Amino acid sequence: MSGHSSPTVNRRGFLAAGAAGAAVLGFGAPLRAAQPLKVGLLLPLSGGLAREGQSCKRGAEVTPGLLADMGMPVQLMIADTETNIDTARTRAEKLIADGAQVLIGAFDSAHTLAVAQVCEQRGVPLVVNIAAAPNITEQGFKTLFRNFPTAPKLVTEGLALMKDVFKVTGTTPTKAVFLHNNDTFGTAMAGAVNKLFPTLDMPFPLVETISYDGNARDLAVEVGKAKATGADLVLLVPHGDDCIRAIREMVKQRFEPKAVVSPGSPGMYETQFYKTLGKYSDYCMTNLPWINPKSAMSQALLKAFSKSHPDALFEMNIGFTFEAILIAADAAKRAGSNDPKAILAALPTTNIAEHVMIGGPIAFDAKGQNTNTRSATIQNFGGKPLVVLPSDVAEAKPVFPAPGWQQRG
Repeated sequence: MSGHSSPTVNRRGFLAAGAAGAAVLGFGAPLRAAQPLKVGLLLPLSGGLAREGQSCKRGAEVTPGLLADMGMPVQLMIADTETNIDTARTRAEKLIADGAQVLIGAFDSAHTLAVAQVCEQRGVPLVVNIAAAPNITEQGFKTLFRNFPTAPKLVTEGLALMKDVFKVTGTTPTKAVFLHNNDTFGTAMAGAVNKLFPTLDMPFPLVETISYDGNARDLAVEVGKAKATGADLVLLVPHGDDCIRAIREMVKQRFEPKAVVSPGSPGMYETQFYKTLGKYSDYCMTNLPWINPKSAMSQALLKAFSKSHPDALFEMNIGFTFEAILIAADAAKRAGSNDPKAILAALPTTNIAEHVMIGGPIAFDAKGQNTNTRSATIQNFGGKPLVVLPSDVAEAKPVFPAPGWQQRG
């Protein structure tokens, strides 16, 4: 927590003061400055989270063209956090020194907290594209706005969607085992699962929770322990290549659960997962916020993305990164200014009905959290993730139980 701010300061009061200051300085003028908004984008483009960071970057690269067509010009200033907290902090400081008027990032929750402290000290808005740790919006930051759901929300909706899958397919597992990465994200998700699971009236018991080091060379011991429980459902919260190692080990040990389901994590819907595992990647399910395949704006984004990156997967990281830049540009447009104070004053009244992710209008509560996101169940078919629930936006029907490892194509 920054030593330059107090969690007890009223967020609304600060923002109201900012609005008043902006008006005094003339930032409340109806017309926006002609210059594009300078958006500093912090992503892990190298290091352990490079794959996810590069995915976000691809989404960002196609965004300025779409926003320009909407009368919201932006100039991206992209910086690599190198999957390192200290680097994330210093790059945030440099982006601001170089003229960034809004920061966006930083994918990893710990990195986001470090960047948030810098933004709080400098009075620069931070729009969080992806990061789920609940304490990010519990620190009293007055300059932070998050469009991504918290870990408890991810888990609550992720587990609820499992019940919907069982209801639709007419099959219910008898017991589940939970494996998770022990990094910041995985630990937050595990805390949420273990706290919320007993309250959600799930139709199966959770017989054991097993954590693992995501950097371990193999997960033979952990998967062996999971198999020994006799569970016929695996809940998996990976955060990178560890999801590949987990599935590979299940195949090797002939551990044949009815399904592997993630209640809201990355890994099992990513290009490298499909390329490395081939047929073994199919039928894995992930319950998480996803791009609405029926939204007009998502279709426009898909068209631009496919033209720019014909071989890349169109997935969640692209959608949330696009929306974070959209949120910043929308605030600047409504403020009529690119000044950080004016943008800060406009962000609390964000109300974007037409966007790309599944869910209601983008809007923020008093803590700067968008509570209108909505999770979906996506399932892998032929090396692609398709929405199978909710039914109003589904592209395919869920398959559960999944065919055995050796019964696939």
